[in-house]
Amino acid sequence: MDEFVLLRRHLLKGIGSLAAFATLAEGIGTSMAYAGTQSAQQEGALNVRDFGARGDGKSDDTEAIQKAIDAAHAMGGNIVFIPRGDYLVAGTLEVREHVVLEGVFRGPTYGSQNKGSTLLAVAGKGQSDGTPFITLRQNATLHGITIFYPEQVQKDPPVPYPWTVRGIGDNCTLVDVLLVNPYQGIDFGTFPAGRHFIRNVGMQALYRGLYIDKCFDIGRVENLHIWPFWEVWQTPLKQFTEREGIAFIIGRTDWEYMSNCFCIGYKIGFQFIRTEAGSPNVVLTQCGSDVGPTAVRVESVQEHAGVSFVNGQFMAGIEIEETNAGPVKFTACGFWGVETTESHAVLKGKGHTFFNGCHFNGWDRKRTGAPCIDARRGGVTVIGCDFMDAGKTHIRLGSDIDAALVTGNRFRGQEGILNEAGGKAQLGMNVVTP
Repeated sequence: MDEFVLLRRHLLKGIGSLAAFATLAEGIGTSMAYAGTQSAQQEGALNVRDFGARGDGKSDDTEAIQKAIDAAHAMGGNIVFIPRGDYLVAGTLEVREHVVLEGVFRGPTYGSQNKGSTLLAVAGKGQSDGTPFITLRQNATLHGITIFYPEQVQKDPPVPYPWTVRGIGDNCTLVDVLLVNPYQGIDFGTFPAGRHFIRNVGMQALYRGLYIDKCFDIGRVENLHIWPFWEVWQTPLKQFTEREGIAFIIGRTDWEYMSNCFCIGYKIGFQFIRTEAGSPNVVLTQCGSDVGPTAVRVESVQEHAGVSFVNGQFMAGIEIEETNAGPVKFTACGFWGVETTESHAVLKGKGHTFFNGCHFNGWDRKRTGAPCIDARRGGVTVIGCDFMDAGKTHIRLGSDIDAALVTGNRFRGQEGILNEAGGKAQLGMNVVTP
């Protein structure tokens, strides 16, 4: 049986043992990790062992690693290599301009200790707004590293910590990185961090996953996977994340490109917000949010560009808030419900929302009459979609909407449309099948 299918089944049912999952996850990690136990150090790179780092999991290696980074910076930029080992970092690190902090991995892996190049983070315990564990300066890169918080607890609430990685300046990069159990994952929003690049990163963020804001030049996020592997079952920590956790928080971005980004088990999967810097403009392909009450919450997007999901999958609801005035698009996306799902989409904003070539099933689990798409305000276009549940209300068009176009869709059992908008709605060429 596929490992992820088994993981997800346990997440949904809340059964099994942590020990069994650890065995499963380690098997997954072995297939994802770099095949060798140590990376061949690139010619001319600096080795943290030469600066006094021990990597024994007990000695504080903060000073040695930072000395190596500073030396690489003084050279005008270089690679700082971290050989296999567990490096206790009791302080914080600053990866300075033009420096690459690199470990042995060439893909995100599972593990906390005795696997590849692992940094053990303990600074900032109890301080959610403290100094981040790692600060990336302009043109800095974190590559092939695992970060683990050995003093974190699997309780509700967990121990607060500052952001694990923060970017300050353009061209900050994370590639092939695993954040095992961060309270807060990656912060590319507190300070401008344009043209950032994130690829092949996994994490079990307990409270916040990725935060982006003040990105005034195109940022790119590829294959960021936020899922429970350090702790997954029906425990207090899982309950905390389901109640408080947000995987992706996107503020002001100018042409953010996101692909193959996924989260599971969070209160909110993707949240689009307005900040003092402005609102987001994002294109997301092959992205999805699984097993959560809210897959997408749109509080604000840029009115000239908006947000577009293509080939997405969502096991939860879509919420377009009153504060949004920009366009939101879902193209070739799939929607299905959890036990608490009423409507798949509730549209309350002034902007226009598009559903094109999507399919829907599993809404209105409690049979209260909730529509699949509840369009209360603004505009809505529903074209070429398949509503797979019969005997339910498919679309409600409220009296306060500005315009609606519902055409070329397939409805099961009956055309379950409640049109309270009158002449502001155009309906036609829909097909009803058993």
